[in-house]
Amino acid sequence: MYAQTMDAYLGVREEVIKTALSVSIGALADDVEERPFVAREIGNNGPSSQVIVAFAGSWSPDDWFAGDGEAKPFGEAKIDDKKFPSLRSEFPSLRRLGTDAFAVVNEGFAARFLRILEEDGNQTFRKEVAKAVADGKQITFSGYSSGGPIAIYATVWFLEKYIRSNEKQTSRPRPRRPLCLTFGSPLTTDRTFCHAVQRDGWSDCFVHFVAKLDMVPRILLTPRSSATELLREIPPFFDPHHKADRAKLASLFGNVMKNAACAASYAACAVTGSKHTLFDTMSRFIKRSPYQPCGQYVFFTETGRLVVVKNPDAVLQLLFYSLQIESETELPKIAVASLEAHWTYRDALDRCLATHNVVCLENLRDLPLSSDDPVDINVKTIGAALNDLNLSTTARLCLRAAGELEKQKEDNRNAIQEKKDAINKALKALEEYRTTCRNDGVGYYDAFKMQKKEEDFKANVKRLELAAMWDEIIEMIKQERLPDKFEAEKEWVDLGTLFRRLVEPVDIANYYRHMKNEDAGPYMTKGRPKRYHYPQRWREHAEQLDRDSSGESCFLAEVEDLNVEVANKKPWTSIKDRVLDLEKKLNDWKAKKEVNDDVFLDKSTLVEWWRKLPREHKAKSCIKGLMESQT
Repeated sequence: MYAQTMDAYLGVREEVIKTALSVSIGALADDVEERPFVAREIGNNGPSSQVIVAFAGSWSPDDWFAGDGEAKPFGEAKIDDKKFPSLRSEFPSLRRLGTDAFAVVNEGFAARFLRILEEDGNQTFRKEVAKAVADGKQITFSGYSSGGPIAIYATVWFLEKYIRSNEKQTSRPRPRRPLCLTFGSPLTTDRTFCHAVQRDGWSDCFVHFVAKLDMVPRILLTPRSSATELLREIPPFFDPHHKADRAKLASLFGNVMKNAACAASYAACAVTGSKHTLFDTMSRFIKRSPYQPCGQYVFFTETGRLVVVKNPDAVLQLLFYSLQIESETELPKIAVASLEAHWTYRDALDRCLATHNVVCLENLRDLPLSSDDPVDINVKTIGAALNDLNLSTTARLCLRAAGELEKQKEDNRNAIQEKKDAINKALKALEEYRTTCRNDGVGYYDAFKMQKKEEDFKANVKRLELAAMWDEIIEMIKQERLPDKFEAEKEWVDLGTLFRRLVEPVDIANYYRHMKNEDAGPYMTKGRPKRYHYPQRWREHAEQLDRDSSGESCFLAEVEDLNVEVANKKPWTSIKDRVLDLEKKLNDWKAKKEVNDDVFLDKSTLVEWWRKLPREHKAKSCIKGLMESQT
């Protein structure tokens, strides 16, 4: 449960941590606009050689909060917001695949990162990164205080541009995965951001160091009205002789902790699966911060202990509970100490690293609830760490709940894994049915649509069985009851693709056989179940395909709708573009063997429809060669 060095748990050498912190503190002191980042090399071009890229921070409220204060009280912005099209293009993976809901980031910090990325066309940052990659060096993006969010966004940008884009490349060496080290950084990412990072296996790239008393990592849990005042109070504490207004700080500290309590309590209800009607009612009047932790956190205490936490739900609880006070009389003292702590990272972290007193809170479900003298030395060590963090029984129960949810998600995944045999067995039965139809000279789709034989009825039973199993999987994903990595696991991406290609065509056949389109509308806009939509997005994400380019399992729905248009004598000009688009995609899918040959059989729905198209069009059609034997 515990080790002697940070490297054992996080894969980060102490030399890198100390250098990143030193360079980041230096960057914070520089002029933000004149010198937005500082780069420093360490190592001798060997396996341990690195480039530290540290980003400058800012205490200007305009850099922390942007946009309409009423609409965005925490300075938040969605990545797919029309105001930031470049954010969406730079961070395409930061979303939920099934719903296509993009992550939320801090608008001010995101805008600053984009300025650094472009830098008036000089692209100095891009060139620095490209050189490090070309030299085979690992890059560590770092930031102290408000430089932290920029380091986080830069790391994701690098992962998107250099790691994901090279996954399919075999002709050139892959760049080394980056590191992101932040120190006293505010929260500026939401749950969707964290989900996407964990789904793609990037979480271990991010390590955030937080002093237990430091207020800054909690500051964006409160809206700008309170946070802006507090931001003005922090810079003077750089001077150790600064005399603060203790009463004012106590009030500001109290506001932050009240908002932190709201965020932590709401999150605890979500973790336990309980409904908190009070918070639901309050949410109509009081906005909650959208920001949540992402990556791995290292809390360090006044006793010199380093506590590693990898569960983001647990981190949020720690940010609240580790800064509790026993009485109101302590409020002014703790408020001052919380701002002083923000300026002591170098000395405090040096002392902690020197002691090698590292504890990792891994088995959260088994955390001791009290400080009673346990027999097991590992449990004693964990208990001492929890005491150093001032965690009450309630706090420990919240951490246990976070661990229980993590375990529950793995249990759900294992339960689904046990159904793979049943899924594969049903899919095999449908494959055999398709082969039988093909041997009878009838397409799989058309045979099912006609429902003339007993085999068609049996195939329908398999369709319904598979639909039930996949609906259960999709519902678990929607309720966030499966591990984030599930949607990126190759075995499920492949199985989902096979499922779509075998089952969705007969679902479409069933839809149009019963003429549901006449009441509900076209299948693609009104009738397509999520059990096909989600796996399609998984494949497009995994293989870095264009959105909607993997529609080979549902193109017959478009054929059916175009058939209706032709039957209703719609003008050719009104459907021409749709036909051209479908033909182009169909030609590509056929070349890649992603559609079955039986769709081209004589008298199939596809062929019968294509024959009705204008003769001049068919003569120049890109799928003419596929149809020639049928015309």
